[in-house]
Amino acid sequence: MTHPFLDLAPLSADRFASIEDRVARLLATEQDVLITQGEALLPLEGAIRAAAGPGTVALNVITGPYGQTFGDWLRDCGATVHDLSVPFHTAVTAAQVREAFAAHPEIDFVSLVHAEAATGNTNPVAEIGAAVREQGALFYLDAVASIGAEPVLPDAWGVDLCVIGAQKAMGGPAGVSAVSVSERAWARMAANPQAPRRSYLSLLDWKERWIDGGRKALLHAPAQLEMLALEACVERIEAVGLETVMARHRAAAAATRAGVRALGAGLEPYVREASEAAPVATTLRVTAQVAASDLVARALAAGPGLPLAAGGGALAQEMIRVNHYGPDATPEAVEASVTALGAALAAEQGAAPDLEGARRAVAEAWRQ
Repeated sequence: MTHPFLDLAPLSADRFASIEDRVARLLATEQDVLITQGEALLPLEGAIRAAAGPGTVALNVITGPYGQTFGDWLRDCGATVHDLSVPFHTAVTAAQVREAFAAHPEIDFVSLVHAEAATGNTNPVAEIGAAVREQGALFYLDAVASIGAEPVLPDAWGVDLCVIGAQKAMGGPAGVSAVSVSERAWARMAANPQAPRRSYLSLLDWKERWIDGGRKALLHAPAQLEMLALEACVERIEAVGLETVMARHRAAAAATRAGVRALGAGLEPYVREASEAAPVATTLRVTAQVAASDLVARALAAGPGLPLAAGGGALAQEMIRVNHYGPDATPEAVEASVTALGAALAAEQGAAPDLEGARRAVAEAWRQ
């Protein structure tokens, strides 16, 4: 008996290339776009290991846990790394980046996370990109969480390596990702004797054997289900319009912040300024005397399937994430999440949050 998920014809090189072209249009880029056969950590690490080495002097911006990871990879490559860390409840500024350049004029590589879903902040990439261009450094950007929730424009912003994944705001599969690569980045990789070759991490293998070969022969058998899911995901975004998808995520973030404030007890937005809060997910600080992980567990027991999670590591004590991305960027998911947290607070603390007021605030913020 045939099965639609199992008995699939091999994915052709032409079909693979056409999906890459659609992803490139989503990014409004003329750069080469490679679809990589794995979760976004694959191109994130591959791009750093290809472009950085013992002669690299990097500015690594840390606004959350992924920025910390990138610094570790850069040091492992032998790069000299200058970390620019800001509190996780805020965003970095272009002025801070310029100050780092002034202190270390030899910087030639900048790594930045656009939106940190884990901490709920988003960074002003357009302004930072202008500073990086002035410096002449190579610009590496993790846009995994931001794509689909806010604009991601590698060409306009001067981004040389832009990594995206489909599993968050795009509402697509987790097992496939993509990276756009500028000519400057390819040149840096080609000049790096430590760049991975004949390796699953190698971007240069794809450049030389796929792109330079006219995209006629794939390096290995692609993950068909993930590729077809990515194609369907992009088709869905094209059908409704990227701006519509982004507007839905902006509305979800605004409604979550409004609903939490209307509850009146125990919770507050973790990122203090709305302009620095990521549309993809909203983080909350627990101000009541209860662990965030316990509050989330109680809320999920009453409402299984809600897009709620406690912060990772030490943040599990104080942070809650409302992951209102993809199919959960809806007023129903936001209202259910906010009121479930309010009810959990009442049960844990005996507080009296204004659940009805929270519902009204969510609805009003969404309408606006």
